[in-house]
Amino acid sequence: MLSLFLVVVLSLTASLAVRTKVGDLDPCAHIAGEKWVSPREARDCMFSFPVDPEIKANIIQVVNATLPFHTSVNYQILAPPPFRNDVHEDIAADLARISQMTYESDFDFHLDLYHSFKRLNDGHSLYISYLPTPLVLLAGSDGSQQVHIAPGAFTVASAEFPDQIEFWQDALPGNLRGKLASLSGAKVLQINGEDPFVAVNENAATTGGYQGFGTRQNSFFSSYSRGAKSWAYIMGNFAQQIHPLTDSVELTIQRINSSLVETISIPYRSRFGSVAKNFTDASSYRANNCVNVAGTNGLNLYDFASASQHMQIVPPIAYLQQQPIISYEDRKQPINVMLDATPLSDVELPEEMLPAPIPLNESYSVAQFYLLKDNITGVLALGSFSAANFSTFMGSLLDGLQELKSMGATRLIPTVPIKAEVLPSQTNNGGVTQILHFPLKSLTPQSVASPDSYWTKRHVCRPSSFSSPRFTKPSMLSTEPQAGLDTCTRAGTMARLIVDRINKGADPEQLLSYNPSQWKNSSNIPFSVETHWLEPTVNLTINECQPFEITPPEAGIFDSENIVIISNGRDRCGSSCSLFSIEMSKNEGVKTAVLGGHKDVPPQYCGVVGGQSLHFADIDTEIKSTQLKNHTLAPPDFKTNSFMGITWRLAFGLEDPNEPEEWQDHPADFNLPLTREM
Repeated sequence: MLSLFLVVVLSLTASLAVRTKVGDLDPCAHIAGEKWVSPREARDCMFSFPVDPEIKANIIQVVNATLPFHTSVNYQILAPPPFRNDVHEDIAADLARISQMTYESDFDFHLDLYHSFKRLNDGHSLYISYLPTPLVLLAGSDGSQQVHIAPGAFTVASAEFPDQIEFWQDALPGNLRGKLASLSGAKVLQINGEDPFVAVNENAATTGGYQGFGTRQNSFFSSYSRGAKSWAYIMGNFAQQIHPLTDSVELTIQRINSSLVETISIPYRSRFGSVAKNFTDASSYRANNCVNVAGTNGLNLYDFASASQHMQIVPPIAYLQQQPIISYEDRKQPINVMLDATPLSDVELPEEMLPAPIPLNESYSVAQFYLLKDNITGVLALGSFSAANFSTFMGSLLDGLQELKSMGATRLIPTVPIKAEVLPSQTNNGGVTQILHFPLKSLTPQSVASPDSYWTKRHVCRPSSFSSPRFTKPSMLSTEPQAGLDTCTRAGTMARLIVDRINKGADPEQLLSYNPSQWKNSSNIPFSVETHWLEPTVNLTINECQPFEITPPEAGIFDSENIVIISNGRDRCGSSCSLFSIEMSKNEGVKTAVLGGHKDVPPQYCGVVGGQSLHFADIDTEIKSTQLKNHTLAPPDFKTNSFMGITWRLAFGLEDPNEPEEWQDHPADFNLPLTREM
């Protein structure tokens, strides 16, 4: 889900004055135009701006005024089991603390904000530093586990960083100089003089994104992802750091076929972000990267000139959402996707590491179909639930499943995120919610129902309460009567005012998410625009996204007992990926398996759930389009190039419908150790 998460691109906006000593050069001018710099040089620039009190106050005011639209603040303060020890952040209290703090630099302020939101462990809510040695956790034949430099590390680094390989080769000590390739696959005995899991667990405490501790542990390690055009390599938090705060790392290693224990220091190199704008000095750094742009804030959709221009741009937040860039029309679909401070990985998987089987012709974008050598096992490698063309994507899913069946496949393995060094190995960070419901409807015979029987209850969370108001556990399977989980929407004062304005005619073109006419009842009839669905006396039944644009088959394509979802829920199965896996497991009886992860941490087959994602610009558009921007509770515009994601709808549980599914246990049926042979 795109839940409560704040991203401020590069440094927050600061005054034009740069904090330098007499005679010092502008530290930003010093690195201007350089693709690669040392982390220290990047820090000198980013820490050189003093805090602007007006900008600081603006950011805190915007965030505080937007929090009432987020559905799980109370749960993130007092998380229930199994996350009691993992999530306990009071973000409102932190914002109050931050507003009173004095910071030496604008970037110090940014880091405090950033880490406060990260501690929510909810990834829905830039110079980037790299090492050529991503890590993996491998199991031996005796079941023991050991951190290793990824066997494919040098292959990946050589393909992605060819202009820096010589630098890293020369940085190695003594007889290792020029032998960077020999580090691939080496055991890592210590990181900075301590057991590697000290570093793993320190990262888990700050990386955010997922509730489960095991999930956040695995973010330290590398993985693969199927992208829109190719396979990508996810470097992991050890080898790719969002902020240039670390200059080097000391590794104590034992190389393959060697009994010698060696200690080496490897420097990080900082690369200018692909979504950032070039600059020549401190002033242009600020002007080009730190000030709000088109898409940072919302707009009045009935200011037709502005709305027309808005439709022509890719919103800047799209580059930070962990899904392929989608069209303006498809962005109107309900979306449940991760948000992170770094763009979706653009590190391509080298050709020699690509999956060996030839994908079927029905493969499209993030969805790749394979038939294994036994000729009865089909694989759907699904890197995301979003693709550039919504209709084509949906059609390819159905065509690919049917083609596998026609080729003799009787068993199916949907791989939604598998861990590193495995084939096909990938992460999945969510996407369009109708896309996740469609394969549910297509896969299994139990999932077949008439189109007008699909519904999703929409419940209202009062401002001070997040418990579910009076609804019962679904007694049918995943698409009978509903395709999707019951969800809760928060009904704060501003949300109710938006609906009230819409009831009185403020949205005649039915463009807004809060418009009741956007939603249909169980008979597929839209609600009237006069329906105030946030009032406490109303308990509506809402058809979320059916009937589908493409008619699913009348009979399921595969039997539930012949489907195993292989994932690494401890790594990157988030949002729509989790909703899909949960419904297939809990409602259809499909088995789940996760790959890798520490053997002492119980495996979970999904990482974070959510329900439906919006972000600040979406909420601001609802407010501006209903003429409520001048209300005392309305957030002002961001003055900075900032993005805030929220969970607008929170999915409630299948087994315990009185609590969010987000906070319930999802134990996998099988845990497959990640071995060197794999």
